[in-house]
Amino acid sequence: MKKRSPSLRTRIFLATILLVFLASVLIAAVTIYQYNEQSTDYHEGRLRRKEQNIKTHLKRVLNGKQNTWEVKTENVPYIFKEEIYNIADIHKLQINLYDLDGTLLISSRAGLQKELAEKCLNAEILNGINNTADHRYVDRHQENGESFQSSYTYLTDQKSKTIAILNLPYLEKGDFLDNELQEFLERISVAFLFILLTAFAIAFLLSKYITKSLKTISDKMNETRLEKRNQKIDVDDTSEEISALVNSYNSMIDELEESAVKLATSEREQAWREMAKQVAHEIKNPLTPMRLTVQNFQRKFDPEDKKIHQKVDEYSKTLIQQIDTMSSIASAFSNFAKMPAQKNETLNVVEIVKLALDIFNENYIVFSSEAEEIIAKFDRTQLIRVVTNLVKNGIQAIPEDKTPRVTVNVGTEDNHVVIMVADNGAGVSEENLDKVFEPKFTTKTSGMGLGLAMVKNIVETHQGTITFVSEKDMGTTFKVSFPKD
Repeated sequence: MKKRSPSLRTRIFLATILLVFLASVLIAAVTIYQYNEQSTDYHEGRLRRKEQNIKTHLKRVLNGKQNTWEVKTENVPYIFKEEIYNIADIHKLQINLYDLDGTLLISSRAGLQKELAEKCLNAEILNGINNTADHRYVDRHQENGESFQSSYTYLTDQKSKTIAILNLPYLEKGDFLDNELQEFLERISVAFLFILLTAFAIAFLLSKYITKSLKTISDKMNETRLEKRNQKIDVDDTSEEISALVNSYNSMIDELEESAVKLATSEREQAWREMAKQVAHEIKNPLTPMRLTVQNFQRKFDPEDKKIHQKVDEYSKTLIQQIDTMSSIASAFSNFAKMPAQKNETLNVVEIVKLALDIFNENYIVFSSEAEEIIAKFDRTQLIRVVTNLVKNGIQAIPEDKTPRVTVNVGTEDNHVVIMVADNGAGVSEENLDKVFEPKFTTKTSGMGLGLAMVKNIVETHQGTITFVSEKDMGTTFKVSFPKD
């Protein structure tokens, strides 16, 4: 089975919600990325400022009056023996000083000298300091889930001569920025929830507005029928595309009406042509034996014949029989063709059906009803015609070698009157099931086959239906149903 796709309204609704959701997720992602970038810039700038301030402080110590040592690399541990701790405490940052070969000279962290005494700066750091324009190198790394920056730069004397390498290990504490980010995400979550609820309402109304015109067009198309006059679509405030669709539909309705008129005219002409052919054929059948009878009578006529009266009587009976056949043909065609105007009357269906059955003398016709009185609106004459035709059809369907039985039942079903006529005849063959109600169709050797077609027309004129079930050699049951009102 072909999988049914969602309706246009559902797709518009979901697309709008998805768009709002993706926009919110994108805003959150961009915000987090921006905060991370700002955090990185903040820590880099802060480290650079710390570094500049510490270098300035160290130079003051080197060039101060209290310094009695010669300013050179070997004397750096002695010059900053006490001051390095004060400087580190003031700037709240660990300070390490290395010689130009990368060997640790002094550190503000107690005990670090022993730990790093045998360790030197690697060549990558030394090359990084020496080969950059500002003689500065920053090493970034992660330890125990925390981010660290470690800057390396030259410390110079008053004459800008390099005397040591200044190292500042820096822990990127982002508590403040993390809190800011968390607060912002909480606020944007509340805003997103509000926007999402608003988007639900807007998407619902928008999808309803967009599909309203399409729903109107769809309903009109579903109501379009070839056999009735269809109303054109009149939709206000529509888009250019919807207006084009409406105009196309209205044009189609005009063309459909023209085609329906032409088709109805063609069908009527075809039906009358077929009926005329059938009538001509039926009339020719009795005319041929009549002609032969007259010619035979003319050829053998002898006034002196003693049996002349007997022969005239035989010839007359033959002619009268054929004339009666032609008369029945003419009556059947007339009844089918003129179909008198419908006159709805409020009547007791049970009583009318009994009245219709009174014309039959067969004692094997059995009548039953679920009530003594079933009131409905129907044309009295046409209801009698429906019942008599169905009963007559049932009688003629029973073979001579079978005990005949025809049952007629009147009842109700869902505010409808139901008349059932059943026989135990030969039934309808499978190839003829679709032809039963066609004009001129008959399986009998006489008649024009207009009875059931006429019954169908009468029932459908009263907004009813006629159906049947048939079983070969077991019989046929016709069911007529029409509304009470």
